[in-house]
Amino acid sequence: MDAVVIGAGPAGLAAAAELQKVGYSVIVIDKADSVGSSWSKHYDRLHLHTSRALSSLPGRRIPRSFGQWVARDDFRTYLADYAKAEKLDVRLGVTASAITKNDAGWTVASSIGDLAADAVVVATGYNHTAKIPDWPGLETYRGRVVHSSEYRNPQALAAQDVLVVGPGNSGAEIAADLAAAGVTVRLAVRSPPNIVRRQVLGIPTQSLTLSTYPLPTKMADRVARGMQILTVGDLSKYGLQKAPRGVFSQQEFDDVTPTIDVGLIDALKAGAITVVGAVESFTADSVTLAGGASVSPEVVLVATGFQRGLEPLVGELGVIAPGGRPLINAEEQLPGLEGLFFLGYSNPITGNIRQVAIDAKKIGKRARPER
Repeated sequence: MDAVVIGAGPAGLAAAAELQKVGYSVIVIDKADSVGSSWSKHYDRLHLHTSRALSSLPGRRIPRSFGQWVARDDFRTYLADYAKAEKLDVRLGVTASAITKNDAGWTVASSIGDLAADAVVVATGYNHTAKIPDWPGLETYRGRVVHSSEYRNPQALAAQDVLVVGPGNSGAEIAADLAAAGVTVRLAVRSPPNIVRRQVLGIPTQSLTLSTYPLPTKMADRVARGMQILTVGDLSKYGLQKAPRGVFSQQEFDDVTPTIDVGLIDALKAGAITVVGAVESFTADSVTLAGGASVSPEVVLVATGFQRGLEPLVGELGVIAPGGRPLINAEEQLPGLEGLFFLGYSNPITGNIRQVAIDAKKIGKRARPER
């Protein structure tokens, strides 16, 4: 039995290892030149927001020496070591262009030719393609606009006045990074985020979330809100109002994860970050904010998220839901498309990497060849 896994990040490597365990001959392809390459494109100070103990892939723990909160480059090292330890056949510099179904199984059209497979796993990443809103006037704006995926550190950005757009995890951490370097930072907020501490009394918030997750959503919201009051407090005096939904409701209904604090709260309280209204439009020389105010920063740093970017690969198969996610994830199968799996697109509040490890095992079990 042959399998092709598209993507050599955490999801792709985990899926390949699990398929290999149940008897598949697996090829992992990735257009990049290294395993886990997307992690090299993240900002320098990035550490996992999930704890080391809950971020390992099946069969190999992240080394204790990497600490509780694993640094970006250490996680890349772990992924490369994982691929070697599991003896995965990873083909780098290979681009997949389309997946098609035929009587014999599946075909992945790639830059090294057509690859035939009995099973295909798409694991190209939840954060695949940078998303920038189509603000009125943006095309005429003469200032610098940088997506968060392009940000590395304050020195490389080389700006002393920055408008960060979006208070999610990337925007909040980049804003804190810039403020710590003495940059004048404004944080444009359309919808107030749910902010939670990364850990409470030494216990990772992820672990606390796992203990609360089985509760009904409204009850889980109340528990999380109580924890926010105790550990975060009221940030309205610093410009951040209470989020319109609870932590768990916001994830369930809006697909928005809470913002893990790694410096934003202290920077707000110190006056190093100023919260301003949402971006409404651009002129040639300024940014107009909600309420009519305008600013003219050196850089507009856009932290408004990503798209899945699956349309070129599987758009003809009818498997993409509105919003760009696949209709199925993990072991789920669609009638007539058996053998096609998607991994890493669930974005759970309990941690994406943890869920990838769980779901990879489910794929292996579902795809297990009949004996």
